[in-house]
Amino acid sequence: MKKSYINKFYWLIFFVSVQCFFISLKAQDKPVTLPVEQQLENLTENNDDVETEDDSYLQQMHHFLNDPINLNNADESDLKELKVLTALQIQNLISYKKLFGNFINIYELQAVPGWNVSMIRKILPYIIVDDQPELFTSLGSRLKNGERTVLARITQVLEKSKGYLLDGSTANNFYPGSPQKIFVRYKYSYKNLLQYGITAEKDAGEQFFKGAQKSGFDFYSAHFFAKNIGIIKSLALGDFIVNLGQGLTQWMGLAFKKSSDVLNIKRQEDVLRPYNSAGEIFFHRGAGITLFKKFLEATAFVSYRKLDANFVVDTLNNEDFVSSLQTSGYHRTNSEVADKNVQRQITFGGNLSLTKNNFHMGINGVHYQFKYPINKSDGLYNKYALNGNNWGNYSIDYSYTFKNMHFFGEAATDERFDKAFVNGLLISTDAKVDMSFLYRKISKGYQSLYTSAFTESTFPTNENGFYAGISINPTDVWRIDAYADLYSFPWLKYRVDAPNAGNDYLLQVTYKPNKQIEMYSRYRSERKAINDNPNNLTLNPVVIKPKQNWRTQLSYKLNSAFTFRTRVEMLWYDKKARPDDPVGRGNAPEQGFLSYADIIYKPLFKHYSGNMRLQYFETDGYNSRMYAYENDVLYSFSIPVFYDKGYRYYVNLNYDITRKWSVWLRLAQTIYPGKNVIGSGLDEIKGNKKTEVKLQSIFSF
Repeated sequence: MKKSYINKFYWLIFFVSVQCFFISLKAQDKPVTLPVEQQLENLTENNDDVETEDDSYLQQMHHFLNDPINLNNADESDLKELKVLTALQIQNLISYKKLFGNFINIYELQAVPGWNVSMIRKILPYIIVDDQPELFTSLGSRLKNGERTVLARITQVLEKSKGYLLDGSTANNFYPGSPQKIFVRYKYSYKNLLQYGITAEKDAGEQFFKGAQKSGFDFYSAHFFAKNIGIIKSLALGDFIVNLGQGLTQWMGLAFKKSSDVLNIKRQEDVLRPYNSAGEIFFHRGAGITLFKKFLEATAFVSYRKLDANFVVDTLNNEDFVSSLQTSGYHRTNSEVADKNVQRQITFGGNLSLTKNNFHMGINGVHYQFKYPINKSDGLYNKYALNGNNWGNYSIDYSYTFKNMHFFGEAATDERFDKAFVNGLLISTDAKVDMSFLYRKISKGYQSLYTSAFTESTFPTNENGFYAGISINPTDVWRIDAYADLYSFPWLKYRVDAPNAGNDYLLQVTYKPNKQIEMYSRYRSERKAINDNPNNLTLNPVVIKPKQNWRTQLSYKLNSAFTFRTRVEMLWYDKKARPDDPVGRGNAPEQGFLSYADIIYKPLFKHYSGNMRLQYFETDGYNSRMYAYENDVLYSFSIPVFYDKGYRYYVNLNYDITRKWSVWLRLAQTIYPGKNVIGSGLDEIKGNKKTEVKLQSIFSF
């Protein structure tokens, strides 16, 4: 980018900031509800630009909007499902109720230690205070008095990519199916106590009732899940997920990592949860049960699944094996179809835990049996990779709350007795100051499947690190969040051919004078190592690539129906690099810029609503790519990756035809001026536009 362009941008930011200040002086007290955008953006970035297809969290939060949690009846398990409260805040709430009894009014929450005004505002739409006791309902009543919903969603990119054009593809390398992505879900639910349903999905390019998919949809899922039936805390049949400890042994549910929510560092979820999303990888298929009695809880589960994998016929040793497990879920081309359901996996495991007063300890174990042995490629970074026909992970997790401190952790080992440790501490040092600390030490040989611990890497392996965060609320109007994370990798990683270290710092200042306005400004700095060998040396030099990011976002509720939101963001990647560096760093520095404006229209007591966005982005390359959360149809969200130069807009419309039938329409288009081709491989599109249309219908009865 040119310096004159940057200078103009600084003046623009100054002008916008001044305007926001004067707007805030005129603001009135109207509520604004914001999603957990930053956590989801960071999750997509850390998972190599792959968006999660697990919409269970969005389903749960929508359920709580219609059936809020009654704090007078809620236990620790119910409060964990909000994913907003820290472990210390949950323990403080439970202790407060034990000491003073049930809440009389919702405003009494301000008296609970660690519960500040900004946090209460976040969860206010999802909670109530009611004196009515929770009555036991029989299984028969739950099966009759619930709500049934049918969701149907179809998505299509209007421009045809190379994979759908036979003249641009080989006979064995093209998409034989239609370009529509189809998702259908039937779900029955009674409060938060019972649900069952069926899910079916077909990705774009996959065949439908013909060819490789003669049974119709490419993916089918069914589940039955019940809670609180006598001593049975949870019963799962069909598809379900398992969450153990702090994610070192197994964690299949949605779990956030580093973000401006610096206190959200502990994994909190029930061991068993139902699964009815579109993702085809991170779930079990079988049965699980959790029993509880007083302060003891025991869980056992068993699963049998067919997995996608790269199958290799070893004619030399006469022993076939799998080189890797596939996680994309795509079955479009012949090669993708050939990988479908190749591997067989039997899984069994469980948990035994004791929870009494402020103390918790659990013993966790999971074991896998594969039909074909896993044998990764010979790359040096795969020296300690998971391999063989069997694998297992075992751990002890623990937590203890003492006054204003909450300590937690997990110690794990795998089949080869490689170790992994995670230990954290939450401290409420003052009514206006909270702090978080987390130390992890994970052996270079520790391996696991379906895990998500609080680590820099996607999976917990080959990592040591220390994280410290602080949240300061000097007044009810201002909030300051900051963290520092220092980490190292004792062994090689993919695209990093040497042991290395890095760091990550964030500072965010939030200004919220009332319920109508929220504004934050965030600065983030990262330093990561990567192979950089533009001169094709014999050995890949490993260099540190710094990246800085600055973002300012404003949300302003104009009136009861309209909300305006805008973001401006800049990014600098490796700005110290020189193209003529004789050492061979080679690549020029990159810069990125992104700005958008949203209008959200949601009138009270009307059958219609909608929102739209206009966006501009410009980056020097993929290394300076940027991310932005997008509103979508109900139970869905989108976080595209943006690089090069372009414009994007989208429009979402919602109309409630009746009280039981609602429809959504979404149109999104990205325009790349000066480009003749978008994408690569079979996803290559000729032209400079990519347009996506999505239609969704939900019928309740």
